[in-house]
Amino acid sequence: MPSRPFLDLVSRGLRALRIWRTFLALIFFLWFDARSWSYRCGFNSKTRQERQQKRARWLTSELLSLGSAFIKLGQLLSARPDVLPAGWVKELADLQDNVPPFSFERAQLLLERELGERCAEIIDLDEIPLGAASLAQVHKAILRGGRQVVFKIQRPGLERLFRLDLDVMQQVAAVMQRHPSWGTGRDWVGIAKECQRVLLRELDFRLEAQYAARFRQQFLEESFIRVPSVVWELSTRRILCLDYLPGIKVNDREALLKAGIDPVKIAEIGAASYLQQLVKYGFFHADPHPGNLAVDANGSLIYYDFGMMGLISDRLRSRIGAMVRAASLSDVASLVDELQVVGLIAPGVDVGPVRRLVRVMLKEALTPPFSSKVIDKLSGDFYELVYGKPFRLPVELIFVMRALSTFEGVGRTLDPSFNLMAIAKPYLLPLMTSSSSGPNDLINELGRQVGVIGSKAAALPRRLDESLERLEQGDLQLQIRMGESDRQLRRMVNAQLAIAQSVLLGSMGLSAALLGSSNRPIWALIPLVAVFPLLVGWFKLQFRLQRDRRLDQIPDSASR
Repeated sequence: MPSRPFLDLVSRGLRALRIWRTFLALIFFLWFDARSWSYRCGFNSKTRQERQQKRARWLTSELLSLGSAFIKLGQLLSARPDVLPAGWVKELADLQDNVPPFSFERAQLLLERELGERCAEIIDLDEIPLGAASLAQVHKAILRGGRQVVFKIQRPGLERLFRLDLDVMQQVAAVMQRHPSWGTGRDWVGIAKECQRVLLRELDFRLEAQYAARFRQQFLEESFIRVPSVVWELSTRRILCLDYLPGIKVNDREALLKAGIDPVKIAEIGAASYLQQLVKYGFFHADPHPGNLAVDANGSLIYYDFGMMGLISDRLRSRIGAMVRAASLSDVASLVDELQVVGLIAPGVDVGPVRRLVRVMLKEALTPPFSSKVIDKLSGDFYELVYGKPFRLPVELIFVMRALSTFEGVGRTLDPSFNLMAIAKPYLLPLMTSSSSGPNDLINELGRQVGVIGSKAAALPRRLDESLERLEQGDLQLQIRMGESDRQLRRMVNAQLAIAQSVLLGSMGLSAALLGSSNRPIWALIPLVAVFPLLVGWFKLQFRLQRDRRLDQIPDSASR
């Protein structure tokens, strides 16, 4: 009979092989789909989008089958459009786990183990859970005194499985980082470490309890927003106890109408609450899908599940006003500068394509009358821009856009004419004009501008002296860069090299065929061996040509 440690080792090995198989398949699909010759019906935006949807569904299925850690990994990857194509990102953003619940007996055992003597407070616990997911399941209960609560109970043995999966993720990230092509411009090891930090934090329900309490504090004065309070004495690292707040699912329009609740009003309440979270507090619910929103009998909006919350940094919040003002004035240059300041655009890149895209977005998407799907359109434009190119989106900004896009869909379910931008106007208007700023803000802004001008003026003599010294020494060089011409020239050179290498490959193949049919077929190995490095170079050139084609499509996508 095999020993337990041996069985554990075999289990870990099989698990690692399963993860590596999925990873290698993903890499192959990304490489294969980037080749224009892999499309039977021709390579165009439609066939590429259809292929991306197919691959995204495959990846979603694989992550669901791999379990809890990879479901959460998929949700985190949906905030990295610079890593995966736009179609994949949108599919992963909707990734919701729905797994069978574990037994009621195990739930009771876990409650007793975590709470100890405090379990005596529970006088009734429903056997059938209200919901089950990969991390936990939720049971309704009644405490002494009649208080109705819900217990979120973590799945047993989850932390051990998480740590195994995270170890394999680190190995995969290290391999990708060492690759000369995959590792360029992307910090895979950093992404893996960030995933590890976030996933391990999600296993600690005490953090979720703090998030829930902070979120509830924001809306204590709002009568139409309800957030369940935390029962601290019955919450631990693996158990979270909240007040039970029953309600109608937010997207059940018929049930709302039957209860005498106006769905249009609910959509407005939800939009207003979200804008408060973003503009006023900087702390927001990052996963507002219909399963996490409900409406009570009085027409108040209820928020559930605080495991995925977003936080807008002070640095980004301090620049939001300047970005909104620049957008309202259609000042493309200032808006691009602000985007660089907050880290949206990587330093040292050609901002020409970005300016063109921003100009089109300001003209089409952000000019009244606003489209009912304006946030979704903006998200798609940004996602298409950053994948495979030297641009990046801060994770916090992606979560903001994803949350708004998700809620925009909920709003359209409640009200077909729902328009988030129209509702946002009263919240953004104070940011659009400096006239709403106080005298101190105006003085501070003037002081900042004077300081910037003064620092540039003070540095001017030193910079002139350095330039003259370099000119005297012959070190001063004049570089003229024309982004579009450079790209076209590079593409022509690569295309010529690819043609030359294709001719050489054909010649080698013909030589091998002639030698193979001669009296000494063994000589055919010489051209076959010589063709291998040539073939590797040819594939690299094809990859460069495909990358340049994607860059050339930026103006085309902006003009659509």
